[in-house]
Amino acid sequence: MDELSYKNLEAEEMVREFILDDHPCVMAQSVVADDNITVRSYEGMTENAAKNIIEDLKDYLNDVSTDSMKFQTFIAVFGKNKFSSEKGFEKSLWKLLNILHQRDEYPWDPTTSSNPKSSNFSYSLLGQSFYIVGMHPNSSRWARSSPVPMIVFNLHSQFELLRSAGRYHRVRDIIRRRDKAYQGSINPMLEDFGTHSEARQYSGRAVNDKWKCPFKIDE
Repeated sequence: MDELSYKNLEAEEMVREFILDDHPCVMAQSVVADDNITVRSYEGMTENAAKNIIEDLKDYLNDVSTDSMKFQTFIAVFGKNKFSSEKGFEKSLWKLLNILHQRDEYPWDPTTSSNPKSSNFSYSLLGQSFYIVGMHPNSSRWARSSPVPMIVFNLHSQFELLRSAGRYHRVRDIIRRRDKAYQGSINPMLEDFGTHSEARQYSGRAVNDKWKCPFKIDE
């Protein structure tokens, strides 16, 4: 086994332990339990990692069934990053998302908006929209307090399939009840898609209505 494969395996084992250890998100637990995760390890949230992330996401999308009701997800793990605050992680998260966007040769997913102010915004990469979940050890939300910094790429289309099947609200309510039992409160940033821009939810930090998304849209 080469060094990269070993690092990926280590990262996957860490993710499994974190999620399966009473994590409140039943969808995340189901994905991990069913082996429907792709975990890749990168040294840091830097421009050097962006090229590899894009190539790994291409491989992931080639293998994933975008019309399947079985959830699948891609997780990027950054073992060498250290963040002392939620704002520090948020800054690096959006810097990396900007770099990935600049390198992206595909048009924006036409089913969502590229304007981070829009309630129809969802981050697009390789022609597919993703609901981004940022996690790191210093997150104020325990469900996002991962052992090392991670970025979860959840396909937006899978949430839409869940809605079309009439299962979305039931799953959402279960997760919120479990999150409240886990930490004593529901994450104040969680909202249904279309209420406000989902960009507010990506880093996990609680922000107010004056918050401005650092994402640089194309003119």
